[in-house]
Amino acid sequence: MAGPSAAGSAPLRVAFVLGLATGGVARHVAGLAAGCRAAGLMVSVLGPTPALAFLADAGIETIPLRISERPRPVTDLATLARLRAWLATGRPDVVHAHGLRAGAFAALAIGGLAALVPGGRAPSRGRLPALAVTAHNAPPAGRAGHVIYGVLERICARRADLVLCASADLADRMRRLRAAEVEQFDVPAPEAGQPSPAEVATAQRDVGAGGRPVVLAVGRLAQQKGLDVLIEAAGRWEHRDPRPRTVIVGDGPLAAALRAQASRAHADVLLLGERDDVPALLAIADVVVVPSRWEARALILQEAMRSGKPIVATGVGGTPDLVSGACARTSHEDSAGHEDSALLVPPDDPGALAAAVTAVLDDPHLAARLGLAARTASAAFRTETAAIDAALSAYARLAASRS
Repeated sequence: MAGPSAAGSAPLRVAFVLGLATGGVARHVAGLAAGCRAAGLMVSVLGPTPALAFLADAGIETIPLRISERPRPVTDLATLARLRAWLATGRPDVVHAHGLRAGAFAALAIGGLAALVPGGRAPSRGRLPALAVTAHNAPPAGRAGHVIYGVLERICARRADLVLCASADLADRMRRLRAAEVEQFDVPAPEAGQPSPAEVATAQRDVGAGGRPVVLAVGRLAQQKGLDVLIEAAGRWEHRDPRPRTVIVGDGPLAAALRAQASRAHADVLLLGERDDVPALLAIADVVVVPSRWEARALILQEAMRSGKPIVATGVGGTPDLVSGACARTSHEDSAGHEDSALLVPPDDPGALAAAVTAVLDDPHLAARLGLAARTASAAFRTETAAIDAALSAYARLAASRS
């Protein structure tokens, strides 16, 4: 079926712009791009080479664009010029940037310095593309990170025609900045099938728990994910019998530091690196831990809930909403009489994290109730198909407003 068009004849053209994303954001963009192409839209994706790797076999036009995690004046100016030149020739109807750095680059490429001025208007040189920006993350730690994030956030709020936010707290921030239009956009996890017995056996062999409980965490090895707190908590399980095996799946800049921390703490922690068999690892996990300092809508949390696994997570960002208001600090059932679907603990509190994990391991009935409640709550999750349909509707509306 032909996709929507800006003028009722030619297919709508959408350009995705993303920064240095290698995890859930890159997979989300790849899914949106593939869905738009299947719907008949003309699709291009611009971003760093590692992020474009997710589209290697999708048959979608990709354009390398160097958008780093931190400001690099010389590189950034060259990137801005390259993006501006591509927009002039590619002439997309809609630009959808993912992340605030990508959003700021897109805003400046479309509107020039007007994007930096409150109420500034883009120069009138023909019909300019509409701009949608998805905010995926909260401000990073540190004063400098907060300042830079604030600047990028304001550029996106002032210039974007539509700001999509991965969690309610991000949407609140953008509304306070008086963005033109703000919507919450739930980023869905891919729906994986059941792992085969052979895949589960391979996961068991690689984990090597020998029948001991398996505590599983999956995420990028970065400061935001709080995996250092999990390792500190795991050190407190040293004298438990049987001693749990803590398994961390993922890669990132803190890999060496986390391995060194686990060694110093004498914690039974296995860092498996990147894996493509997360469903099989979930099948052998006794409890899934999401110790992040902030999350919007963690993909591993969605995957664990669909798998019916008991979960211990930090009550930050969009996590409480995702797990349907779990409030296990005081009880295992909420005021409406619905079973909790996770135990929530404060961030940066290894003692509370360790206590919550041992509570699940020591109480099979609690573990079963949490798992059942999680699977039940996951039935309400937005599917990838629904997310693509919502994006298509937004693109058609934005393009129509410009034409």
